[in-house]
Amino acid sequence: MRPRTLAELVGQEHLVKGAGPIASMVSTGVVRSAILWGPPGTGKTTIGRLLAAAGDLELVQISAVGQGVQTLRNAFADAAARRREGRGTLLFVDEIHRFNRGQQDALLPAVEDGTVTLIGATTENPSFEVGAALLSRCRVLTLRRLEEQALEELLRRAEARLGGPLALQPEARAALLGMADGDGRILINLVEDLGADPPTAPLDRIALRARVQARALLYDRKGDQHYDLISALHKSVRGSDPDASLYWLARMLAAGESPRYVGRRLIRMAAEDVGLAAPDVLVHAVAAFDAYERLGSPEGELALAQVTIELACAPKSNAAYTAYKAALDMAGSSGSLPPPLHIRNAPTALMRDLGYGAGYAYDHDAPDAFSGQNYFPDELPRQRLYRPTERGQERAIRERLARWEALRSGRPAPPESP
Repeated sequence: MRPRTLAELVGQEHLVKGAGPIASMVSTGVVRSAILWGPPGTGKTTIGRLLAAAGDLELVQISAVGQGVQTLRNAFADAAARRREGRGTLLFVDEIHRFNRGQQDALLPAVEDGTVTLIGATTENPSFEVGAALLSRCRVLTLRRLEEQALEELLRRAEARLGGPLALQPEARAALLGMADGDGRILINLVEDLGADPPTAPLDRIALRARVQARALLYDRKGDQHYDLISALHKSVRGSDPDASLYWLARMLAAGESPRYVGRRLIRMAAEDVGLAAPDVLVHAVAAFDAYERLGSPEGELALAQVTIELACAPKSNAAYTAYKAALDMAGSSGSLPPPLHIRNAPTALMRDLGYGAGYAYDHDAPDAFSGQNYFPDELPRQRLYRPTERGQERAIRERLARWEALRSGRPAPPESP
């Protein structure tokens, strides 16, 4: 499946098409040292191999993981001997960011005098992980996560190698591409796994996820009264019944349940079921846990009882919890989309040259300290995840968000409540 020519490489059109730097080196045969920076499974190793072939260079591939200066010296000695015979060497260093500064400095003389042409591959920002001396001798080429079209092309090629399309319903096929999350290597592994034991009928999305995750270990909680009682306590708190909540709390503690476990669950209830309707309750739940830690049993258990009553009597909102779950679903389905350039940090010249931070609006300088700028990825339309209720303190938050939404869309905004 590894591409043998540049034309077979999917994605990275900005590097391998037209006047792109990789295309230029391949077409001229003049290969210069470079750092390939990008997510896993985007073609860094393949590009190194193609560049070696284009420049008629001996490819020497090492990984920075577990390798030391002696490995580099041996590679340089072999490259010098090869050079005397009229043949050059491309040294491909995978995960070059794993080299410490001393090991990176050991590369400098051989790169500088042309003993080797260095192609380093890294998933980490070279501005931070590669020394300035080495960075100044290499061009940084940024690879991008594979888009859906590139992944679809990889999938078609893999299916051709298997002899036919995978037994997947259309929504499952789309889900398979989503599982790859821009990583071609992961996609090929998934296809390989599915092709090794083809299903008897086309899989839908749910069946595909079950098939891919079939090797995950399960944790059996069946028949454990421990979980029945904590469920009863949690649901009584959520149902605003302080009496039933106290009963189940007492049942658990009397049965010998760890008060620390109960305290941690009460903290969770404060965040999940009370939320921003009464945000101070979360602070009080943490304080009750701390009080138990200081006092121990039985004195500290009174603090747990007190916060249980407060939780049950507080106004309820699961808006923050629901928003967080929606955000997790969105993060899982949208993949590793990068932040827009204007809100990326730009502490180095390289990052500024790439456009990091350009056009950022500093909200404190805007009217009402609100610029209305977009903070979602460029490829993702603006989403509404948090929907505050009219209960408790969320009423004021709801009004404020509505005002900001009006400002963001250019509509007249109502005055903020005092």
